Amino acid sequence: MTAATGDETNYLVGLNLADRRVVVVGGGTVAQRRLGLLIASGARVHLISREVTPAVEGMATAGQITVELREYRDGDLADAWYAIACTDEPDTNAAIVAEAERNRVFCVRADNARYGTAVTPASASYDGMSIGVLAGGDHRRSAAVRTALVEGLQSGAVADTAESPAAGVALVGGGPGDPDLITVRGRRLLARADVVVADRLAPPELLAELGSDVEVIDAAKIPYGRAMAQEAINAALVDGAKAGKFVVRLKGGDPYVFGRGYEELEACAAAGVPVTVVPGITSAISVPSAAGIPVTHRGVTHEFVVVSGHVAPDHPDSLVDWSALARLKGTIVLLMAVERIEAFATVLMDGGRPVDTPATVIQEGTLRTQRTLRADLQTVAARVKEEQIRPPAIVVIGPVAGFSVDAG
Repeated sequence: MTAATGDETNYLVGLNLADRRVVVVGGGTVAQRRLGLLIASGARVHLISREVTPAVEGMATAGQITVELREYRDGDLADAWYAIACTDEPDTNAAIVAEAERNRVFCVRADNARYGTAVTPASASYDGMSIGVLAGGDHRRSAAVRTALVEGLQSGAVADTAESPAAGVALVGGGPGDPDLITVRGRRLLARADVVVADRLAPPELLAELGSDVEVIDAAKIPYGRAMAQEAINAALVDGAKAGKFVVRLKGGDPYVFGRGYEELEACAAAGVPVTVVPGITSAISVPSAAGIPVTHRGVTHEFVVVSGHVAPDHPDSLVDWSALARLKGTIVLLMAVERIEAFATVLMDGGRPVDTPATVIQEGTLRTQRTLRADLQTVAARVKEEQIRPPAIVVIGPVAGFSVDAG
């Protein structure tokens, strides 16, 4: 048997394993980490091991792989196109590689890559591309380079095409505030924009990453008031796209959670402008999470409701059944509610919610300036005033609002 002297001798190639037999010997965590990509490739994976991890067992139960619970035997690689030796027994791994050599089957030896006939690169998939990096056996280095390449592609620092995106509009959710919480796809499209129409709550740090040639329209400062502002935003999206530009509408949170995203989609569709919708991480869930509050918890609450606080409970435009909300036992998450928190707390208490129901307010969630105020329904309005809590802030009401890992 021959042995490679280092990864510099390896020929990096992509294998088409679809509907081809791949044999994996070993059912521990090393095998578990490698099975996902093999399954995704469409390979017919057969695994041989005396025992397997629960995750590997689950793959077999789901029909993704076949498993034989026994020791490896010479001849197990018959009809295989590819093999992986990942037992915790060096002698067994060596025997598997030897059989693979005889059968001219490429084989990865997981415990010592230099003694196999194939090496698994640090790999990733990105927008239809497969990326693989070999670094002379230095797996930490290859993994670091792989990760850096993916991050560069995600941020737009590394271009994956020489072509400009087609004219159109992308409605992108920017997440709750921390620029790192925008989705991968959202960041990639933002890096390719010709025009960015940005909301006040969109992470401003993301705008700083844009090239000097990108036109930025501050939607928060479009004149004529809120009603006209939406019409002006719609016009900016349509006009930009019809001028042959790729326009990104950058919004805070998720475009469809109190973000008027569907109104903008309708306006573009009516004008014949193609639209891509990129969901964002909504503040309704992520901001409580950043404050250590789960909106649901086993045995405590089976539902949570997200409510707009844009209008008061007694306002004729209100569409919320506050008496029904008051009767719920689960979690209520209020957005845009700080200025009317007293009215919301009162209507919930009047509807039957106990006055000592925990109520937590998180200001500027996920940012370094995040503030958390813990109170109850009876005291939350006074505490908000005393602490001078200001928008943007999220209000969480219900048993989970009293959760804290720091509680004694």
